[in-house]
Amino acid sequence: MKGVTTINHGSDQYTSILTRDSISFIAELSRQFNDQLGALMSARKDRQAKYDLGTLPDFLDETSEIREGDWTVVQIPSDLQDRRVEITGPPDRKMVINALNSGANIFMADFEDSLSPTWDNILSSQENLRDAVRREITYEHPTKGTYKLNDEVSVLFVRPRGLHLREENFLVDGFSVPASLFDFGLFLFHNAQVLIESESGPYFYLPKLEHHLEARWWNDVFIWAQEELGILPGTIRATVLIETLPAAFQMDEILYELRDHSAGLNCGRWDYIFSYIKTLRNHSDRVLPDRSLVTMSRKFMKSYSDLLIKTCHRRGVHAMGGMAAQIPIRHNTEANDKALMAVRRDKHREVTAGHDGTWVAHPGLVQVAKEIFDVHMKSPNQIDKTHNLDIGQDDLISTPEGDITEVGLRKNINVGILYLESWLRGGGCVPLYHLMEDAATAEISRTQVWQWLKHQKFSVGEFDKILLDEVVKIKEAVGSEKFNVGKYDQAIKLFRELSISSDLTEFLTLPAYDQIKFSHIDKD
Repeated sequence: MKGVTTINHGSDQYTSILTRDSISFIAELSRQFNDQLGALMSARKDRQAKYDLGTLPDFLDETSEIREGDWTVVQIPSDLQDRRVEITGPPDRKMVINALNSGANIFMADFEDSLSPTWDNILSSQENLRDAVRREITYEHPTKGTYKLNDEVSVLFVRPRGLHLREENFLVDGFSVPASLFDFGLFLFHNAQVLIESESGPYFYLPKLEHHLEARWWNDVFIWAQEELGILPGTIRATVLIETLPAAFQMDEILYELRDHSAGLNCGRWDYIFSYIKTLRNHSDRVLPDRSLVTMSRKFMKSYSDLLIKTCHRRGVHAMGGMAAQIPIRHNTEANDKALMAVRRDKHREVTAGHDGTWVAHPGLVQVAKEIFDVHMKSPNQIDKTHNLDIGQDDLISTPEGDITEVGLRKNINVGILYLESWLRGGGCVPLYHLMEDAATAEISRTQVWQWLKHQKFSVGEFDKILLDEVVKIKEAVGSEKFNVGKYDQAIKLFRELSISSDLTEFLTLPAYDQIKFSHIDKD
């Protein structure tokens, strides 16, 4: 097709996804919106430069009328009224079936934090979702037989990759397309009409927005795509993850920009901690303590959650809670009971605070979370409950007290390396030490190390010594054979480079993607 180049040889096996018409749709999406996106990404850099010089994020004077105005979003679709438990995970074939069958109200198929975006992963995931939407998906397990969908399944949401990422295997007029448009466009093109006919719709989660103008960009994308595909305005719905510190000051504005396509806001707590570190990187008085101490009870985290609930309910839409990172622990009853109790406490905090739903990362936790919400939320949601809390700038940027320890440094190094190694092998969602780690939690690990080194909580020499110790532990734990055939050396090298760099790398997935984007070609 004129102006379109597909880099990957392996695309030939995905001709049912990369059809001539779908390629044309993606190409036009990119031509329409790529330049605007470039301007938005430049604006991000300009704002960060101001933060680096000492400015602190705050509510915008120029949008005060929106915050003070009396408006609401459009009516919520009937199949989205009750979202009390949502499960998230990568759209691999087995996960899609298990998640849709899990009993959760919603399954969010994730192309972002829990998927390593190899070309095969991206396209096979699109195939899996296409088959699931048509209820044709099956999976043959070597010992457990055939997996297939139940009669009743969860409502499907899709989270495309963030605005900062590109799909390097797909070029339009010589430029790689925005990964967000590639993921969104392929799913919408193949599945919108089928979803509409099944009395649902094309529903999305939007990650890592930093400004209401980025929400406006997405709204323009939705309007254009609906017109192009002959879909009624407002059919597309999107929940925005408030997972960056700047976005916390623009919740009203983000909902306003998407008001005809909004499905609420969500507390993306792990990316939010990462963004706090990244945004305030140069502020020596804003250094976070050990990751284990940065909980939702801390003032800056509780304030952000409370403001999200207040804002969403005032505007007539869902305020979704965050992820429980725990996973069921087999063969250890005591540890499993402890993990389940932590999930129950977290979900009790969310539902009593006023959240309309929550996230889990494992099918085994769906009923645990549901039981808590069923006790405290008798109606489909709590949108009618208003909140009169007064939350200001100081509340949202308050830095929690706590120790920065060698134990915390070791844990960040260990988890960071193990996650990166898996990601470089194509696995974006990794169970480590009874927690489900994804790109967001790995970002906390590596940015905390960078922040602690920058502000001289540890020296580079101390870091290198501990890094070597942790590498020895990792090698002993996984065994020499697995260590030698894995991506451990690459992961160690990349983690060290990210940690000691003079400038903080915006996202670890950017340099990591350079190591996997054409990996399929190497195998040919």
